[in-house]
Amino acid sequence: MRISTEDALNALQKQESPFKKLFTHGTLEVEIYKPEKIDLQQPHTRDEVYVVISGTGEFQNGDVRTDIGPGDFLFVPAGREHRFENFTDDFATWVMFYGPEGGE
Repeated sequence: MRISTEDALNALQKQESPFKKLFTHGTLEVEIYKPEKIDLQQPHTRDEVYVVISGTGEFQNGDVRTDIGPGDFLFVPAGREHRFENFTDDFATWVMFYGPEGGE
């Protein structure tokens, strides 16, 4: 299976939500996420990986804040507070959830 970034962003534009689920297999779920102005997400029940597609900003992962940009890989264990902050208007990221509830 192949999903291009362009196809994913086009699918996302056709809805009101800032995220769009694109693929599932076993415990893996792949989404695209493009928050507008404020990232309102809450801690998730499964482990999560982000790969930044475009834009820049900061990522708060628990007590650690880091600058982010295209190509960056970010891991968040299940249950941890996290969010994107001070991001540019073109910010978008792949999101992958995997594993059991509660994390691995």
